[in-house]
Amino acid sequence: MTTAIDLFAGLGGWSTGATMAGCKVLWAANHWQDAVDWHSANHPEAIHVCQDLHQADWSQVPAHDLLLASPCCQGHSKARGKSNGNPQHDASRSTAWAVVSALEFHKPPAALIENVPEFLDWVLFPAWQSAMNSLGYQLAPHIVDCADLGVPQNRIRLFIVCTRSVNQLFLDLPRLEHKPATSFIDLNAGKWSLVDKPGRSPATLRRVANGREQFGDTFVMSYYGNTHVGRDINRPIGTITTKDRWAIVKGDHMRMLSANENMLAMSFPESTKRPDNHKLTVHMAGNAVPPIAAMQIIKALEKAA
Repeated sequence: MTTAIDLFAGLGGWSTGATMAGCKVLWAANHWQDAVDWHSANHPEAIHVCQDLHQADWSQVPAHDLLLASPCCQGHSKARGKSNGNPQHDASRSTAWAVVSALEFHKPPAALIENVPEFLDWVLFPAWQSAMNSLGYQLAPHIVDCADLGVPQNRIRLFIVCTRSVNQLFLDLPRLEHKPATSFIDLNAGKWSLVDKPGRSPATLRRVANGREQFGDTFVMSYYGNTHVGRDINRPIGTITTKDRWAIVKGDHMRMLSANENMLAMSFPESTKRPDNHKLTVHMAGNAVPPIAAMQIIKALEKAA
């Protein structure tokens, strides 16, 4: 059985996917105690550490076959413009160097790194890649829509396959039939309110009207932002973020996605333990790697190795 560790583990998307793929997760770390607590609840067999990984003592981490990591992405994402804080995120970008530090000590055969595609445009990416190459790792970047891997969500992410090999290892990833939003949305549950209620913003009402014109009485739409287009409920939902974003319209009523629906949209199993707090659950889910995507990538790696 392949053994793995999970850096920046969060709620445990990588770890859950690895477990689905037949791996044993030995160790997981995050700097946020709430995330560590819930990861521990779902993966009690793993060793858990709450720590800034810049200060990690890698000699205390068990030897493993596969390193999984999702370094902080906020400083790279185009979803956060300069006015939204990107200049303040230089420290978060540096989390990628913890991956180099861990690999330098343990030198496992492979690592999988998840981030936003803009990670490749990071001004220090060439230096980071050079450091990885110096350790003997070849890097094969894959830009993937997680919907193609069976996640009911269009979520485009970068997965870098790092192997101690002569050549890069590009994976033969499946392209599965897309799962619709109806696979996780319960139209008979939740707290609905009238679309045309006092206080509803004109921009929201315009989005609802545009959605009705395109998709009829039932559809999903972005409740916030500048997007004026709804989405067919029979296709994957758009990217789940760390804040409430998606609303469901059914006739003259609407509601936001529930916490459970956010979890299912990310492909977490229904049995996953999560906070009772809606806001905290949405934040943790939106930060995660979709477990189904993680499972498919790990299976493809094991097949190709």
